[in-house]
Amino acid sequence: MNEDKQETIHELERIAFMEKELRYIAGIIKQKGREILSSYTITPPQFIALQWLFEHGDMTIGDLSNKMYLAFSTTTDLVDRMEKNELVVRIREEQDRRVVRIKLLKEGERVIEEVIQKRQEYLQTVLADFTKDEAGNFAALLEKLHTNMK
Repeated sequence: MNEDKQETIHELERIAFMEKELRYIAGIIKQKGREILSSYTITPPQFIALQWLFEHGDMTIGDLSNKMYLAFSTTTDLVDRMEKNELVVRIREEQDRRVVRIKLLKEGERVIEEVIQKRQEYLQTVLADFTKDEAGNFAALLEKLHTNMK
């Protein structure tokens, strides 16, 4: 077998390995996230919605639906439950009363900050045996991967 073909095979094996590892990591993160959320009154989809509002500010249900890849009606139900739990509030725009924005309330902000803090603490324990250089390189590679995926 020629050298180019051998290199291509190794590259495909490396890609398959990375895809599998990322899938496993995503599964563990999802499971750990659910464990953390179990002591709160919010569901995983509500956490994602609160996170979008926390990081990007007020948005319409349409915007939130698009960000979360959910149907408009599903997002409306999600917002209804979060509003009932006083995590968010609907606000009509003054200029166009048909436009309704979802605003994160103090309680929603508190919950999201606590959950994110617990997730970061978990990650800190997972990275405990990484050297400073390894952690720095890992962070830079994650950023590059994220940028390339956008």
